[in-house]
Amino acid sequence: MTTARVDLRDNDVALGVSGNHAENLKAIERRLGVRVGQRGTELHLSGPADAVASAVRLVEQLETILRAGQAVGREDVEQGLKMLGRGGSSEQGLDSLVLGPVLSRAGRSVAPKSLGQKRYVEAIRRHDIVFGIGPAGTGKTYLAMAMAVAALQARSVKRIVLARPAVEAGEKLGFLPGDLAEKVNPYLRPLYDALHDMMDAGRAAQLVEQGTVEVAPLAFMRGRTLNDAFVILDEAQNTTVEQMKMFLTRLGFHSKAVVTGDVTQVDLPQGRASGLSHARRILEGVEGIAFCTFSEVDVVRHPLVQEVIRAYERADVEAKAEAVRTEQPTPPPEPDTEPS
Repeated sequence: MTTARVDLRDNDVALGVSGNHAENLKAIERRLGVRVGQRGTELHLSGPADAVASAVRLVEQLETILRAGQAVGREDVEQGLKMLGRGGSSEQGLDSLVLGPVLSRAGRSVAPKSLGQKRYVEAIRRHDIVFGIGPAGTGKTYLAMAMAVAALQARSVKRIVLARPAVEAGEKLGFLPGDLAEKVNPYLRPLYDALHDMMDAGRAAQLVEQGTVEVAPLAFMRGRTLNDAFVILDEAQNTTVEQMKMFLTRLGFHSKAVVTGDVTQVDLPQGRASGLSHARRILEGVEGIAFCTFSEVDVVRHPLVQEVIRAYERADVEAKAEAVRTEQPTPPPEPDTEPS
């Protein structure tokens, strides 16, 4: 057992590190197995030496973020704990994410919560075509949407185009009622949800009505040239090779395209190749195009989401190993060398 003391020297910083009703400190205690007491701006930690060292490092990282003017929430603590679980190198620390918010609205800010997300944001700033590939909950579409809204507000683009392939996720919905817009709207709902999270609903509706923000099925992109636009293609694992080529060749002057998807959740009919997997294979290394790969450590949803992803990955590995074993031919019997 060992003890440590961290003096944050500022009441606001101490309150930010502690969280509402000390929820951040309770999470550190529960996940690292340490005890944390607070007296004013001082934190007193006790427990196993390695756990206390990790807790001190995490507290210092949270302090750095707060002093840089960024808010700290429960998800930041969870993300910091995940980073520490990966070795906690200086590059992987939460303090390495301090680069200012991507977008601020109504007292809230959107900022990278992991090293993978930070690299993704930087790639979007530097490249005209960026692919974000990884599991659900890693912020691929959310951060791309924040970057698009920020670019629109800065007038570096004149419009935002959000596209999605209209592919059912593993179940047949049958014939949907209504006109064409009403039929495709359920497929586009996640994009509307993200848009409304970036700006108030009235402003978002006004921009959609004016055509400044367009949300449309991927099929509507054919034959168009998109100039001065920030274009996002979501759920790109469900594009065919032909659709992906069509989308990428829509890009005009002074435009950016961000393509997001999860290659482990393809809903295309059996035998159809995913346009996202194909694009990664033939375009990686092309100058001006960046590929950002996310892992479960970048998940910023409920902590159990990370465990669910790991469990499915283990099951996939075991299934592939079992398939290899069953496909191997049975070895011929050993020749009988016993004398007759």
